[in-house]
Amino acid sequence: MLAATVAVVVALIPLAYLAIRTVEAGWPAIRTELTNPRVADLAARSLALAAVVTAGCVALGVGTAFLVTRTDLPARRLFTILAALPLAVPTYIAAFTWVSTITGFEGFWASALVLTLCSYPYVFLPVAAALHRADPAQEEVSRSLGRGAWTTFTSVTLPQIRPAIAGGALLVALYVLSDFGAVAILRTDTFTRAVFIAFDLGFDRTGALVLSTVLVALTVLLLAGETLSRRRGARYARVGAGARRPHSPARLRALRWPAAAALTAVAALAFGVPAANLARRLAAGVSRPGSLPEIATAAGNSLTVSLGGAALTMLLALPIGLLAARAPGVLANGLERLSYLTHALPGIVIGLSLVFFGINVAYPLYQSVWLLTFAYAALFLPLAVAAVAGAAAQAPPVLEEAARSLGRRPAAVFATVTLPLTLPGIAAGAAMVFLTCMKELPATLLLRPTGMDTLATELWTHTSVAAYAGAAPYAALLVLLSAIPTWVLAARTGLLQQEGDQ
Repeated sequence: MLAATVAVVVALIPLAYLAIRTVEAGWPAIRTELTNPRVADLAARSLALAAVVTAGCVALGVGTAFLVTRTDLPARRLFTILAALPLAVPTYIAAFTWVSTITGFEGFWASALVLTLCSYPYVFLPVAAALHRADPAQEEVSRSLGRGAWTTFTSVTLPQIRPAIAGGALLVALYVLSDFGAVAILRTDTFTRAVFIAFDLGFDRTGALVLSTVLVALTVLLLAGETLSRRRGARYARVGAGARRPHSPARLRALRWPAAAALTAVAALAFGVPAANLARRLAAGVSRPGSLPEIATAAGNSLTVSLGGAALTMLLALPIGLLAARAPGVLANGLERLSYLTHALPGIVIGLSLVFFGINVAYPLYQSVWLLTFAYAALFLPLAVAAVAGAAAQAPPVLEEAARSLGRRPAAVFATVTLPLTLPGIAAGAAMVFLTCMKELPATLLLRPTGMDTLATELWTHTSVAAYAGAAPYAALLVLLSAIPTWVLAARTGLLQQEGDQ
């Protein structure tokens, strides 16, 4: 319990320090910033972008999930993979490929398009998994009572998958509010871009603090609204485990090939445009004088800081995850929820608060790899906690009880029983955190040591001066590395083992 509490307190340092520094700015300065009309404009634009992208992702994600799981769509396995692949493309890479392809591609609707194409798998994957696992008996009963396909879907199927839709929509909305790379490249003024400009270019620390605090408030309100709606909503669950029967696919008839063409077009826009652009520019980028040593150095730096971030994140997540799985209760659940708080915050807010923390409190850590790895741990702690808690929950506690009954000390029980049982989950969580650290951009830009460049920061440097050929090798490496967890995620849903695929 003590170790878990300490881990949560350490992870919340960026958020606590941001609050303290904002209060220290004084109410007159805060009021001046808050009453600036630009704050209202930024809030309206950020929320509007989140709303448009979330609506688009829900439409694309639910539609695609239904087609690949419940219809006779041709090549359903292939379309499942194609629908998951956009997760392998960081939004700033997608933005730079579109900008370098279409002249004048920028602004609100350009950002909405790119973010929708990159984010709809957050809705597709959970909804497709929910549709794949759902018991078809209720739908069959509805159809036997004379209800049509649309009525059955809206009255029976939709309520069963509503939690998956809500969860995916929340992830998309939070992701859009926290995105920095795409909106910066596409020149769309949102809170994240304004915070970065205020601190990095305008040296307006008070403005950056206040804007960050407003962004945190919007994020918390969004989380609170989702929690409230979930509590008020109905619950839908199967009675008994049973054996899952395959669904009888609905026949699309004349719409079969148009539906396949529509999904092909979405995949071409979401993954084909970035892949084709990178392939076209890759040879020119690699052939630049001195490019290979630069790419190798950036890749080595990315591997180093990402390994450090993954190690620290797993160290903090281990006591929290084990406590949540082995001693569930009010306190354990509270600590687990608190660990999720910083993950909902944009990387630029975490990075900014740690800049202030390093300068004023822990100056020896400022401009060091240690502060950057700490930022990764604060951002991605929930990914590790979920992996550890899931692995510990599946490990039988009776083996630990037997070891303790034989006189083993708690440390020995952990080393010889608990750790080996949870090691596969810990390894999976560490891999996911490692690859997520590789893609993190705003926190890396703010906290990396002077002269240290990673794949993400080199990509940002080249795209900021329109050197698209030079950016291509860094982008290609990031996409290749990101494709690994994407494939694992799609495979774990069970969607790649569908029955009756054609």
